[in-house]
Amino acid sequence: MSEKNGVEETADLRARGWKAMRALMPGVFPEGDVDLRDGRLGEDLVDIGLTSVFGTLWAREGLGPRDRSLVTIALLIALGAETELKTHVRIGITNGLTQDEIAEVIYHSAGYAGFPRAVAARTAAREALEP
Repeated sequence: MSEKNGVEETADLRARGWKAMRALMPGVFPEGDVDLRDGRLGEDLVDIGLTSVFGTLWAREGLGPRDRSLVTIALLIALGAETELKTHVRIGITNGLTQDEIAEVIYHSAGYAGFPRAVAARTAAREALEP
């Protein structure tokens, strides 16, 4: 990415972020550059995630979406970030992970992140996969 000025760079990251988010969560967001701000405290946080996480990290070529989902699920388990984990379990399914593979990540995390984190992750994953 060439940086001509901050505005152009941000626009490029937003476009890449939207492309990645729509691929990971089909049908969730309308087409176009949607304003994610809601007028409440911390309203720019989602926009920061759009550009920095999805526009920069998920748009990279080094790993495919399926592998990024495996890594992300494991990291969110280790962090105890169940809210985000629910979203990324669904994204993982979109990216081709099976429920058995997600369960294996949870089992594996018990040895590295601890049993309580794995139990919380199992609960979050079950909730995410409920119809």
